[in-house]
Amino acid sequence: MKMNNQKNHVILSQDDFRMLKQFAENFPRSASANEMSLSYELNRAIIVENGELPTDSIRLNSHVKVRELTSNKEMEFSIVMPAFADFKQRKISVLTPMGAALIGLCKGETVEWKMPAGMKKFKVLDVIQVPVEM
Repeated sequence: MKMNNQKNHVILSQDDFRMLKQFAENFPRSASANEMSLSYELNRAIIVENGELPTDSIRLNSHVKVRELTSNKEMEFSIVMPAFADFKQRKISVLTPMGAALIGLCKGETVEWKMPAGMKKFKVLDVIQVPVEM
């Protein structure tokens, strides 16, 4: 059975959706048509009130633990806006292939996504919501 991003619902809070939509609108039109882009994910997202987002849903600033299913390698990182990305602190931009693949998914879901090294399958093992620092 092939698992892909079409099997998962993308659930975003109103605040995250608004912020991400502004970034997506600045990308070339051809990028938004790509099924494996942030724009595509935003276009199919289910938008909920900020307080109604499932607690195990990946949103901006979530700390995420995933397993790449082919290699069985586990990774942990936070998904942040581009300005806050810092590889040394394990903060990846939501605009990267990994960030776009995972935003809006929930713990336990699996996604197949095109990465620079080719198609990869990931399972979300854990999601921890981190308060945003102002």
